Amino acid sequence: MIEQILFILLLGVAVFLTWKRFRYIRRNIFLGRKFEASGSSRERWATMARVALGQSKMMVLWVPALMHFFIYVGFIIINIEVLEIVIDGIFGTHRIFSILGGFYDFLIGSFEILALLVLIACVVFLARRNIIRLRRFHMKEMTSWPKSDANIILFVEVTLMTAFLSMNACDLLLQNAGAAHYVQAGSFPVSSLMTPIFEGLSQENLVFTERILWWYHIIGILAFLVYVTYSKHLHIILAFPNTYYSKLVPAGQLANVPSVTREVKLMLDPSADPYAAPVAEGPPEKFGARDVTDLTWKQLLDAYTCTECGRCSSVCPANLTGKLLSPRKIMMDTRDRLEEVGNAIDNGETYEGKSLLRDYITEEELWACTSCNACTEACPVNIDPLGIIIDLRRYLIMEESKSPESITTVFNNIENNGAPWAFSPADRNNWTK
Repeated sequence: MIEQILFILLLGVAVFLTWKRFRYIRRNIFLGRKFEASGSSRERWATMARVALGQSKMMVLWVPALMHFFIYVGFIIINIEVLEIVIDGIFGTHRIFSILGGFYDFLIGSFEILALLVLIACVVFLARRNIIRLRRFHMKEMTSWPKSDANIILFVEVTLMTAFLSMNACDLLLQNAGAAHYVQAGSFPVSSLMTPIFEGLSQENLVFTERILWWYHIIGILAFLVYVTYSKHLHIILAFPNTYYSKLVPAGQLANVPSVTREVKLMLDPSADPYAAPVAEGPPEKFGARDVTDLTWKQLLDAYTCTECGRCSSVCPANLTGKLLSPRKIMMDTRDRLEEVGNAIDNGETYEGKSLLRDYITEEELWACTSCNACTEACPVNIDPLGIIIDLRRYLIMEESKSPESITTVFNNIENNGAPWAFSPADRNNWTK
């Protein structure tokens, strides 16, 4: 009973802390402006199934795609084993699902093979980050915490899978020895190869070792449940709503500002009645975005969903040519600023002294963007860094009348000549001569 009570307390603490953190994240996301999803719900469900569930955009690079698939499937299916551990922990049973008979043998055998594949995948990913040292994992924005975060998760997964297989090896020996409480159940294709490591232990020490490994395995999973809400690995959960609400209009299509669109239409049609179209009441609209609260909630969801994989930055032409822009940094900065705003709100403090623009993201980064959309195309979970860049640019131009000289020249030419070039409209057909 002491073990059961302790387990229930640990489970309750983990669930409470996770729930509390998710409430905080949800509140932060909805600090953003209203967002209208494009496309039908059927199209959005199909996108989520293809991109989040089917991992379709991971397939561009087959090695990480295969390794990620092992971890992804392992994470989903091994949760059945976690459910069994939770039930056993609460009720003091052992291998409660053994009532499934032969199907249980199939389940445990599958779990073991998946655990081995997850173990291999994590070792490969650790090697790619720390031995091969791929460029995208070591860009300027990948400071100590982002680097450590990825390594911590991979290392913990290695130890959890090792503990799971070692636990099963001890369990198998105890089953064969007819130990009390250890029911004859399960197929152990991987852990049976590990039994020689534990064969020299007495039955009492085997039980002690099995229990220690069982507790380590479940405590590690509960700790992971809480930790993931502070980590880039939050995409495990948020990838699904993020892809559901992802952009379904043509990739290069930008969202227009309704009030500006109205004025342009009136300019293009001199006979139009300026009072025919309804004008929004209330305070004047802010053009673009200066801080996270000026972005839409979908853009803030993007920031929390970012996997920090760096695929966006690795295909960004500005980044590849040595410019300051890194689309991954745009998302990381947005999330960091949103966390700062959220903490200030919780502490009853003001957050107006700083802003996303300039304090986190510089003008130089924004104007380095070519708007090519390569970052959005490369993102495995349909995050759109370009949307945030465009909104920050809009604020600079439409609220502060500030732009680089080359762009100011284009604006002046359009205003004076009706085209981006510095030639009079009267001379426009001279090339035909």
